[in-house]
Amino acid sequence: MLHDAEHALSSPCLPAHPWRSFPFPGFVAMSAALATLVLDFLATRFYEGKHRAETERVKAAAAAALAASSASDDDITVVTVTEDDNDNKAPLLQAHSHGHGHGHGHEVAQTEGGGEGEVPAQVRSVVVSQILEMGIVSHSVIIGLSLGVSRSPCTIRPLVAALSFHQFFEGFALGGCIAQAQFKTLSAAIMACFFAITTPAGIAAGAGVASFYNANSPRALVVEGILDSVSAGILIYMSLVDLIAADFLGGKMTGSTRQQVMAYIALFLGALSMSSLAIWA
Repeated sequence: MLHDAEHALSSPCLPAHPWRSFPFPGFVAMSAALATLVLDFLATRFYEGKHRAETERVKAAAAAALAASSASDDDITVVTVTEDDNDNKAPLLQAHSHGHGHGHGHEVAQTEGGGEGEVPAQVRSVVVSQILEMGIVSHSVIIGLSLGVSRSPCTIRPLVAALSFHQFFEGFALGGCIAQAQFKTLSAAIMACFFAITTPAGIAAGAGVASFYNANSPRALVVEGILDSVSAGILIYMSLVDLIAADFLGGKMTGSTRQQVMAYIALFLGALSMSSLAIWA
């Protein structure tokens, strides 16, 4: 994407000043990466606040229900009667229900405490999946437009094969993030459908304007170059910070040395495979 942006913004069809006198693709990509960092921080704080408020609300409701239950059972005595082999009744074991209330309260607090430890990870997954989809979608629109305005079958056939492979593995990455975020079924379906329709929608739009679209016009080159640079900055940040670093430098890599080595080999092979698509795309 960054290479495509450099090709578009350094085109001789654009004025030499300012487009060829300053490295706009790298600058825009860097700005997009920094903006993604700020958005990542703000979104994480927002969702953490929502989770914290929801946790406090659930705790307050549980405490109120427990207090009401303890008050209503205050005069009840639980009697347990056991019999030995000679059918002789053993002494009665009496336990005040208030002690049961204490045990129940401890169980609730323990369950909630375990849930709290998982909140930051889920919050990160929600934020990562949404920002990743934003970066992928913006790139997918450009891919669709470029494919839609192409008229040469010799160009379209290898491009379709390469882009299908590329989108397939992007969908894998996005689907894994959506699954980790534990969205509701409707939200997950909407995100998946939104990813699925952006490239076909871009192809349809490109085919619709192909008759009068000039890919070498200054406006088209600037729009394509800027959007490719923005997408490159977002996806570079997401891949390095929120995906690779989170998985390989975080607490998830706790398996054996052999498993860790295999994970790194798979990462390098995946990067090599995706890079090889540039031969056809």
